[in-house]
Amino acid sequence: MKKNLSTDVDSSEKNSHEQLPFLCLEAAADKKAEDPIILDLRGISTFTDYFVIVSGNSEPQIKAIASSIREKIRETHNRSPFSDDSYAGSPWVVLDYGSVIVHIFHDKLRKLYDLESLWRDAPALSMNDVRS
Repeated sequence: MKKNLSTDVDSSEKNSHEQLPFLCLEAAADKKAEDPIILDLRGISTFTDYFVIVSGNSEPQIKAIASSIREKIRETHNRSPFSDDSYAGSPWVVLDYGSVIVHIFHDKLRKLYDLESLWRDAPALSMNDVRS
């Protein structure tokens, strides 16, 4: 069964809002990100609607994934992240787009923090889920 990503906003804003996490996944996939997942936090969280979580195997790959996401969202939505926590040598990059927070982990660090378990009540979405 496909999941519906509906919200209470007008049609064009709804499509834009709902496409954002999937666009982040697409951009991450362009740089070979691993284990991509979207957690639908609507109804669970008051600070964001979605977490996008992906992994990389090295610092250069993590940087490339983050750059790809920034570029894709700037091109498609003319937006930059509200907050961009990326530091040289960091094994975890966070891009905050308000309704979507992207976590890019080194694969070993992702297992340590295990956000999927912390937010286990959130439905998990993937690229195979409905985007309209």
